[in-house]
Formats: sequence, C-alpha cells, structure tokens
Amino acid sequence: MKYKNIDAEELLIGKNTFIEPSAQIRGINGRAKKISIGDNCYIGENVQIICDDFSLGDYSKIQHHTNVHGYLPCHIGHNAWIGQYSIIDSIGGTTIGNNCGIGAHSQIWSHVKYGDTLEGCRFFLEKEMIIGNDVWFVGHCIVSPITAKDKSMALVGSVVTKDMNFNEIYAGSPAKSISDKVGFQFTEVSIEEKFLKMKNYLEQWNSNFSRIKIVKSISDEDLKNTDFTFFNVTDRMYTKRGTDAEVSFMKFLLPEKAKFVPY
Repeated sequence: MKYKNIDAEELLIGKNTFIEPSAQIRGINGRAKKISIGDNCYIGENVQIICDDFSLGDYSKIQHHTNVHGYLPCHIGHNAWIGQYSIIDSIGGTTIGNNCGIGAHSQIWSHVKYGDTLEGCRFFLEKEMIIGNDVWFVGHCIVSPITAKDKSMALVGSVVTKDMNFNEIYAGSPAKSISDKVGFQFTEVSIEEKFLKMKNYLEQWNSNFSRIKIVKSISDEDLKNTDFTFFNVTDRMYTKRGTDAEVSFMKFLLPEKAKFVPY
C-alpha cells in the first residue's frame, strides 16, 4: 500500500495498522531514512512524526495532534499509548520501552537549549531520553532528559527533572518520589496467580479457547508450533502468529488487563 502522507527511503508498515490521512511522517529535511511501524497500530489525525529514524512496536497508539520530532533516532516499543496533544522530542535521542503510557498533553524532552551561549548562557544540553518498560506518565507531565527505570510512574501534572527509580511513584513540581506514602505502581504477583488470571481472561474472551494456550513455561516445540499462540505468564511474552484469534485476544487484553510482547 502506498502512503501519500509518509516520505521515507525505507518504510515498513505492519499488518492491520491504520494511519489517518491527515497524519504526516517524514524526515527532518524531507525524506526520512527509516520508518518502521508494527502490526495493529493506530496513528491519529494530524499527528506529526518528523524524524529520520523512527520505530513503533506492535499494538501501539499515537493519538491525534501528537508531535514527534528530532535529529536522532526515536524508538518506541510494543503496546505504547501516546495521548493526544503530546510532544516527544528526540533531538538528543529517545528510547521508550515496551508497555509504556504517556498521557494526554505530556511533553517528553531530550534537550534543553535556547539561550545565547556566546553571551554566556549556561543552559545547553542534548541528552538521550531513556524510558524503560512499563513506565507511565499519567498525563500533563513535563519531562526533561532523564532515565526512567522500569515500572516507574509520574502522576498527573508532574514536572520530572531527575531520574526515576524502579517501580517508584513521583508527583509534584519538581517531581519527587512519594512511594514511601502511597506505595508502588506494581505489586508482586505470583506466577500461579498470573496463570489463573490469564485463564480467566481467556474464558471471558472466548469459551472455545480458539488457538490460544496459556502456559507457565515454553519449549522449543512450542516456539515452532504454528497451530497455537502460546502466552507465557512467566516472561510476559507470546509466540506471535498473527492469527485472527491472536489479534482479537490481544486487543481484548489491552490496555489494562495484560500486556505481552512477541518472542
């Protein structure tokens, strides 16, 4: 399929992905070098992606009027949710892991620069923004170049200027950890609990269990078996086959029931 609103030397668009005609995807100075967008993604109205090297994982959504831009690569993992009117800057380079949420009207910045350095302005920074897996910026967050470790979370309206620790919750301006008061984003769940819950989700979705298997471990034979999609609750991964049943079940699970990424 030819996209009139995408200009790239190398273009990879996955199956069942829909890009609104009003979205614009290109490079900084015209044609991008590489644009890669996974399966079952959605890019909304008037989204602008102006980046020479951009990738987006499976089942990710970028909502309307979001702007992604920058000279350096911007790579976003699977199951991302980018809310409307957000900004993702990649002037210093941006990497966002799997299963991340960036709420509406948030701003993710990988640079701090504007003042006249000849005149002595001390503030000039281009630094890679590194956002781990399962990170959640709830909404209206402003984030300067930091590292947000896996499962960290910033509550609505946070202004984040320092690195975020694993599984801690932040709030305020400047944002500080409040996990000593409110706890953590994630609590421990046993493999058996995950297994039983996924079995229940499968039953809610389709009592026939069509071509879907929930497992606690996976074998080489399972990895090669194309008759079924195996969801392994131990490592949160699945054997991607692209069947209608698999896609339907993944959409049933997302965004809040469970998130899996492909082997």
